[in-house]
Amino acid sequence: MRTAFWLAGATALALAGPAYAGETIKIGFVSTFSGPTAVIGNDMRNSFELALDHLGRKMGGKPVEVIYEDDGQKPDVGKQKTEKLVQSDHVDFIAGYIWSNVLLASLKSAVDSQTFLISANAGPSQLAGELCSPYVFSTSWQNDQTPQAMGLYMNQKGVKSVFLIGPNYAAGKDMLAGVKSTFKGKVVGEEYTVWPSQLDFSAELSKARASGAESVFVFYPGAAGVQFLNQYTQAGLKQQIPLYTAFTIDELSLPLQKENALGVPGAQEWVNDLPNEQNKRFVADYRKKYPNLRPTFYGAQSYDAAQLINSAVVAVGGDTSKKDAMKAAMEKVNFESVRGSFKYGNNHIPIQNFYLQDVVKDADGQLSLKTVATIIKDSQDSFHDKCPMK
Repeated sequence: MRTAFWLAGATALALAGPAYAGETIKIGFVSTFSGPTAVIGNDMRNSFELALDHLGRKMGGKPVEVIYEDDGQKPDVGKQKTEKLVQSDHVDFIAGYIWSNVLLASLKSAVDSQTFLISANAGPSQLAGELCSPYVFSTSWQNDQTPQAMGLYMNQKGVKSVFLIGPNYAAGKDMLAGVKSTFKGKVVGEEYTVWPSQLDFSAELSKARASGAESVFVFYPGAAGVQFLNQYTQAGLKQQIPLYTAFTIDELSLPLQKENALGVPGAQEWVNDLPNEQNKRFVADYRKKYPNLRPTFYGAQSYDAAQLINSAVVAVGGDTSKKDAMKAAMEKVNFESVRGSFKYGNNHIPIQNFYLQDVVKDADGQLSLKTVATIIKDSQDSFHDKCPMK
C-alpha cells in the first residue's frame, strides 16, 4: 500500500499537465502557533520571514505570498490545514511541520495534489523510507540521525550503559531507536511518556536512578525539555548520572533551563557559530530583526526551506507549472545553506555533518550554544534504501 502511494505520486509528477502559474508565488506554512510549543512555530516563522527579506520578498521575479496555518500540535488539525492550503488556497509549496505525527497525517494530501512539501523539521522514518516522494523534500534530517550521532559520541566517551527516556509518539520512538542503533553499551531501561500532556517525570527519574545505569539519554523538545532538565537537576541526578540529549536544549529553552543546562552535551546539524558566511549573515540579521531573541536550529532549517523553494522557482523563471524542472533544481541544492554544504540522498533527506554542541557563557555573559566538535561527517539516514526513488 505504501509503495503504491509513492508510485501514484511519481506517476502524477511525470504526467502532470501545465498547471496554472499565478502572478504570485504562494507558499503555505504549517506549524504550531498556539499553546506551550508556539515559541517553536514563531521562531520558524521569524526565520522564514528573514529569508524572504534576504530574497527581496520575491522569487523568480514574482512577489511571494505566505499563508501561515496553526496546526495546534494536533495531527487532525494539521491535516485539515494542509488540505485547505491545497484545495482552497492553491499554494505552489507547503513548508513547515514541527511534529512527525502531524506531518505523517498531512503527507498524503500534499502528495496527491502534486504540491511540493518542504519539511523544515519533522523527519519520521517513513518519510525517508517507504513513504518518500518526488514531491517531498527535507531541510532538516531524518529523526534517527541526531541521536545516532549522540550514540557515537557516547561510545567515544566510553559510556557502558544507558537509560533511555522519551515521549510516546513517532519522533520519540525514532529518537530512542537512533541511539540504540549506534550505542555499543547496554540499554538497561527504556521509558516512553504520554505526549504532549505529561510534564511530570518523577516516576521515570526514579526508575533511571534505580536502574544503575551509567548515563541517561533523553529527547524532549520545547516545554517538556525545560521541565525534564529542571526536574533532573532538582532530583540530584545531574551530579550522579551524566545526561546526554537530542533536541532538549536549544536557544529557546536555554533562558528557562539556565545553569541547569551547563555541561549537558547535545548533537545537531546546525549550531549558531558555524563559520560559513551565509550562517553569519543569518545569525546577525536575525538578532537585529528580533531583538532579545536568538535563532535556533528550527529557524535555521526554515531559513533553508525558503532558500530551497527560491532555488526551484528561479530555475523555472517563476513558472511553477514546470514541476519536473523544479524537482531537479531542488535536488541539486543550488543555494547557500546556513549549515554549509550538504547534498540530498535519493530520498530527498540531507546528507550532512552532525556536531557536538555544549552550553557556554558568551562574551555578554549570556548562555549560548557552542560547536565543540564534528561527531560524524556526511551522515546519510539509514532508511534511504527503503525509498523506491533512485
